[in-house]
Order: sequence, then C-alpha cells, then structure tokens
Amino acid sequence: MPLDPSFVGRSYPPTAPYLVGREKIREFATAIGATDPAYHDPAAARELGHPDVVAPPTFPFVMTMAATAQIVEDPALGVDYSRVVHGDQRFAYTRPVAAGDELVCVNTIEEITSRAGHDFLTTRTEVATVAGEPVVTVWSKLVVRGEEG
Repeated sequence: MPLDPSFVGRSYPPTAPYLVGREKIREFATAIGATDPAYHDPAAARELGHPDVVAPPTFPFVMTMAATAQIVEDPALGVDYSRVVHGDQRFAYTRPVAAGDELVCVNTIEEITSRAGHDFLTTRTEVATVAGEPVVTVWSKLVVRGEEG
C-alpha cells in the first residue's frame, strides 16, 4: 500500500534528551576511522575552541536514526520497514556536536513521492539542545520498495 502523501508536513513530538558522551564520540570516530585529534582528545578540541571532544559530522545519525522510529512506527503512515532501504543523508550544521551536549530531535515528514512502484520518504530532523539552541538539521531519504510481482 503506498504511503499517504497527506502526511507531508507532519511533525512529531520532541524525543527524550540524548546526553552526548565523550566515549560515545570516541567509539564512533574509531569505528569510522576518523583520526582527527579533536574527536578523541579533549585538550586538542579545546585548543580549537570547543568545550570538549567534538563529534564527526555523521555522528548525529546515532540520534536521528533512533528518532526516526516515531515516523517508521506510525501505524497510520504504514511504512513496512522490512522493505526499507536507506537512500540519502544530508547534514546542515549550526555548530559541532560536543561531548556534554544534551540534545533533542524533532522529526518532520518533508516529502513523500512514488516512482516505479516504490515510495520515497524524506524526513527532516531538527537537532537542538534542551535549551532550544539549534545544532544540526538532518535530512534522510528512505526508500520503501514496492511489492514484487
């Protein structure tokens, strides 16, 4: 069943706060092979003007992937997650994510289109501090593959 385009523009409630940990940043950086000292060493990050280690640019995917569950699990939208493939990801930063940040995500469905029997779902996630300071906007495109046959 195709996704309902009337969901475009729908926003979901803010997620619970996510406390960004120094070790999570280091683990993520190590996992992706990011060796910049600012990702691993608080002193190196402070020399660059940051309050603590900063996260590699794709780190917010950790939070936004979990937050996207609000959309994917919305029964009224009807996403069959067993048919989903990740199509695209974009980040627009206001400032870097740093250890100690407490961040919340607000998801909005930005676009739903259908092509060749497949649905394309574009989400926008605004990531901000609990005090409301914008940090990064993340766009993600999910492709819900059509039924075979």
